[in-house]
Amino acid sequence: MALHIDYETVAPFGLMRKDALPKASVAATWQRPTALFGDTVGRGQLAQTDVSANAKPPKPRLKADKLVGQIEVDDVTTLLGVPAIAWDYKLGNRSALEWVLDQYKEKKPTDPTIAEKFNTYRFADYKEHVIDLLQRVCRVSVETMRIVGEMPGD
Repeated sequence: MALHIDYETVAPFGLMRKDALPKASVAATWQRPTALFGDTVGRGQLAQTDVSANAKPPKPRLKADKLVGQIEVDDVTTLLGVPAIAWDYKLGNRSALEWVLDQYKEKKPTDPTIAEKFNTYRFADYKEHVIDLLQRVCRVSVETMRIVGEMPGD
């Protein structure tokens, strides 16, 4: 019971994190510096822009491949080494890991007013939290299945 109640404090499972370089950061982008009112400053000079300021956040995927044992977080980050037994711990009809992945997906509200004024959730703001949560839920899932396996059968 303590394992489930204190899931936020259990040691994260040692999933391997693989981060690819985002496409925007591979090549530097260049633009002509401008002054106020669109006048060009230093004609003929080019300045390197901050790629991170111009780059879009990675596109969230939140997809699991149970056979390979990996979770694709977004188009940059993949978690590897998810044990097969972690997928066996179910909450209803899906595993706990799948439940977390589903809950953090970006969903567009059908009501246009809500979509325009109140839909402020962006996965990129919670990415590190979700990765930490996935590792902890993986630990809880593996430990729960180990405990269930040790219980005497009828």
